[in-house]
Formats: sequence, structure tokens, C-alpha cells
Amino acid sequence: MKTFWLSFLLLTCFGNAIAGVRTGLDVLQSEGFASLRGKRVGLITNNTGVNSDGVHAVELLKNAEGVTLAAIFSPEHGFSGQIEHGRRVSDTSYTGTQIPIYSLYGDTKRPTADMLKGLDALVFDMQDIGTRFYTYITTMGYALEEAAKAGIEFIVLDRPNPIGGAVVEGEMLDGSIRHFTAYYSIPTRHGLTVGELARWHNEKAALNARLRVVPVNGWKRDMGWVQTGLKFVPPSPNIRTPLAALLYSGIGVFESTNISVGRGTPSPFEIFGAPWMDGKQIAKQLNKKHLPGVRFKAERFVPQKDRYVNEDCSGVRVIVTNPEKIRPTDIVVHAACLIRDRHPAEFKPRWEEMPRMVGTREFEALFSSGTSAEPILERLHASAREFHRLRETFLLYQ
Repeated sequence: MKTFWLSFLLLTCFGNAIAGVRTGLDVLQSEGFASLRGKRVGLITNNTGVNSDGVHAVELLKNAEGVTLAAIFSPEHGFSGQIEHGRRVSDTSYTGTQIPIYSLYGDTKRPTADMLKGLDALVFDMQDIGTRFYTYITTMGYALEEAAKAGIEFIVLDRPNPIGGAVVEGEMLDGSIRHFTAYYSIPTRHGLTVGELARWHNEKAALNARLRVVPVNGWKRDMGWVQTGLKFVPPSPNIRTPLAALLYSGIGVFESTNISVGRGTPSPFEIFGAPWMDGKQIAKQLNKKHLPGVRFKAERFVPQKDRYVNEDCSGVRVIVTNPEKIRPTDIVVHAACLIRDRHPAEFKPRWEEMPRMVGTREFEALFSSGTSAEPILERLHASAREFHRLRETFLLYQ
């Protein structure tokens, strides 16, 4: 087992494949796109929407017999996947064609009636990363809702969850909290594929959408990314590896504070810190927690953009020793409590944003009162266990 996970870490870096999984796009292609023939199709996608050979879904649908690719829709980070987080994405058109690429992260985050006019089906094909506050799943939810209103078929070409489908972490989102980064009442790390999440949303929101999921072939819930044999295409500028995706589900919470998560460095979400933070002591105390699958090392870094640009930060590097055992939510809660206790004047969570990340407004009272990490995590673990039970009927894979 140790040899396997060492291989996981090495292969994550070098991108070699050890097994074959076929995505929903691969499956649809193997069927000759028969279910789309005679239809005008809108495709919601970005740079990750490629088949196992690296050919993009746009090219495949554009050239598929009997299929009319009438519109393309792009999420946050744009069709290229290279636009920085939070920046507006403009409408454009697909290179060398008249096919419009409508932005769903510009003037609107939902496909409008005009955009959907004349379409028979909306196809969703892009790689999510398995964390509630990553916005691609909200884009899918909004589009599913609009398709239901318009009576348009909605087809999800499913893809593996790159951080696995067996582990669930964090609090289920409080139903009173709704935001583009906090849209579903699911835990932070939900363990669902986008196809399974679409099934969840269609039922829980009573959409009655004409939803169809084209399942992944050969994927199992306990698979790490490298076991899929698929190339990892970075879905956004700072999620560059499956390891970054895994750590984002925990370290990403720090983006609602004045802690840098390493944006503007070679390894975002693998490091965190601030000019005022005592990285050496925080790393030392974290190592004393003996958290599974991980160790910590003090490290200084200078972000070239984003928070603390060009400032010398004292930080902590997260070194994953076993991706199967690591629990990023536990890491961030322990780290946040240690930083709070050592730097009470400097550490500043943004409490208007934090509930969207952790899932509950009650976290502020617990954290601000000096509650230690363990009771906070007991609550989060209980919520995760409850979701693990609730999601069972929506699962497509074992």
C-alpha cells in the first residue's frame, strides 16, 4: 500500500497512466453521438472537456454526424480555463467559426432565454474538483434549472471526482446560506461526481428536469486520480495538479481570511502563511497533532500576485505522505485554531464570507470563543457522516 501511494504522488507529478477509465464524453463518442443526432446542442465546457486522446468536445460535436453544435457556454476562468479567479469573463466565439461562446461568469451566471432559444439539449462536460465552493458545480446547477424551465434536455457527461468518491468531509451547508460559491446543502468535500450531484439537485430542488447522465466507465469511488489513467487537465490557473485539488478542499477555507494560500507561487494550496505569521511554530504544533497522511514544514515564500504580493511570508508547507488518509478539513481547522491562538491580533477571518466556506454561521461563535479544534471537528464529522447516509440513493458508482 505504501508503494502504491508513493507511486500516486510521483505519477501525479509526471502524469503517467496506470489504468484506463472512460469518461462520459468517451462513452458518448463510442456510441457515435447517436443520442444527439437531429438536435441543436448547447455545450457547457472549458479546457477540461477533452476525451481520453485529448480531443476537445467542441471538435467532436462540431464534426459529429447529424449533430448541430449551436452554442458553447463557459464558466468562471473562461473557456480557456486561464482567467484568474473572480475576474469577469466576456462572450466570444469559437476560433474559426460563428459558434458563440456565451459567458456564464459575466453579465449573467445563468443561461438566458435568448441563449437557449432554438436548442434541443444542453450538454455539460467539464472537470470539477470535488469541493462545494468550487464554482463549476453551481454553473451546472443554474444551467440545469434553466433547462428545466425551458423544457430542454440536460445531459451530463460524467467525469471522475479527482479527489475520490469515498471520503466525505465538512459540514453540510446550512439551507439559509445561498451564494454562487455555496449553492448546495452538501459538505465541503462531498465525494460526488457532477452526474451524481445533478441527480441530487434535480430531486432535492424538485426541478423535474429532463436529466440524463452518461456515466463514467470503469471508475470506482476509492480510486485516486492516477488510477483512472486520465491526464489531469488543470481546470483553473491555481489547481495545477490532483494534489492541489485535494488540498484545496481544506486550505481553500483560508481564502476567507488574511492568510495567503500560495497563489502567485509555484505550488498554490500546498503552502499557506502571512508576513506576520510564525510559520516555524505553527508547523511544529501541527506536527504534534500527528494528523494522518501528512506532515508540515516551515517555509518562507514571496507571492508574485494575489494576497501579500511581493511580501516575504512566513508559512507552512503541507507535505502529503498518504493521499488516501489525509483529511484536508482537519488540517485547516487545526491550523486556523493554532494561528488564532498564536496571533490573536493579526489573524482576521472575514466573517461575512466564512459561512459560505465552512457551511454554517455558528462556526464564528465557536471559533471566536476560543473553542479548540477537536470539538469543532466533532461537529463537522457528524455532519459528514449524515450526508454520507443521505447521498446513498444518488450514487452511480460503487
